[in-house]
Amino acid sequence: MIDACSQESRPLLSIDDALGRIKTAVNPVNGTEKAALKNALGRVLAESVYSPINIPHDRNAAMDGYAFASRDMADGQAFTLALAGTSWAGRPFQGRLQAGQCVRIFTGAVVPEQADSVIMQEHVQVQEQTVHFPADTRALQNVRKIGEDVKQGECLIAQPKKLTAVDLGLLASAGIDEVTVKRQLKIAHFSTGDELTSLGRPLEPGKIYDSNRAMLGGLLSDPGYSVVDLGVIPDNKQLLEDRFIEASLSYDVIITTGGASVGEADYVKEILQSCGEVNFWKIAIKPGKPLAFGKIGQCHFFGLPGNPVAVVVTFQQIVAPALRQLSGAPSAKPLRFTATCTSALKKSPGRQEYQRGILSQDENGEFFVASAGQQGSHILSSMSQSGCYIVLPEACKGVQAGDRVTVEPFSLLI
Repeated sequence: MIDACSQESRPLLSIDDALGRIKTAVNPVNGTEKAALKNALGRVLAESVYSPINIPHDRNAAMDGYAFASRDMADGQAFTLALAGTSWAGRPFQGRLQAGQCVRIFTGAVVPEQADSVIMQEHVQVQEQTVHFPADTRALQNVRKIGEDVKQGECLIAQPKKLTAVDLGLLASAGIDEVTVKRQLKIAHFSTGDELTSLGRPLEPGKIYDSNRAMLGGLLSDPGYSVVDLGVIPDNKQLLEDRFIEASLSYDVIITTGGASVGEADYVKEILQSCGEVNFWKIAIKPGKPLAFGKIGQCHFFGLPGNPVAVVVTFQQIVAPALRQLSGAPSAKPLRFTATCTSALKKSPGRQEYQRGILSQDENGEFFVASAGQQGSHILSSMSQSGCYIVLPEACKGVQAGDRVTVEPFSLLI
């Protein structure tokens, strides 16, 4: 489809086609390393982990109460048992439970070998050393079996999972304090443009502060990435080419912002063609059409637009999936669902558009989304105030208030 607002002579590459090309061109990095469990959050597991023990390791109580043997039950009648002692979490009952006896037990405590049932403490009456059980006492309840969660030798976590906090807890429950993970992905990023001023310096006429490096630093904050900020490079073709080649020898990925458009001082595509290869340049996405993807030697290259909102959108929709694949993590898609749009939205057909929205949910669980304000690719304030993208497909010609639209939330909280 031709972009109605574009002067392109041929249809732009769709975002799906761009992602398909990246998927074909990118292979996970080689190399692994050992990581202590306390440092493994967010790392990509390189070797599957098998449990050296049963979890639970012992039969234990699922609640506070009294452990007893079902053989002592009285065929549906109330019955009494003698209290033989207590089993605490971490301090099991010492001795052998005899017929006609029970033990006081706490959640997580080992159930004596001779017992097979636990009754909640609220369901019994205790008089000194005698425990009175009701007629409706149920047998074989509230006892966690050995290996009920994970059996010894069973796979705890299969590679190549990106480890979560829960995964660390599961590994710790098996006594595992070290795992083998994929090596960190080495990433360099920098901004290009004569107009950019680094933070901490006075702003001269015609200059702007460089917001893109600060954003990319945050977007690239991931335990699986080793990230270096190479600063700002002016619009000097030879200097840019030298820096591209130099960085390509030390990093897996180079990410630049600015210089990917069609102005006289926009050299990214030209330099990439001369010292490497261009896989694609320009895609049917708004904001973010002037995006370059290629390679310099063995280093993958992403040339993002200069406008800050376009940087965020293209990073999240294009670069982030590529980095995930490069790091060896399994593929994942962003959460999307439909909501009722309460604002009229302008759009011309031809590009898939990511408009900034404010997402809400009413007391009935229905989702609603409103425009976050001005949608220009240079307007970062509305991006900061928004909580989701309103994803409008290429063919969409606009949205009326009350229409259903697809939304992509930035987080699980609204």
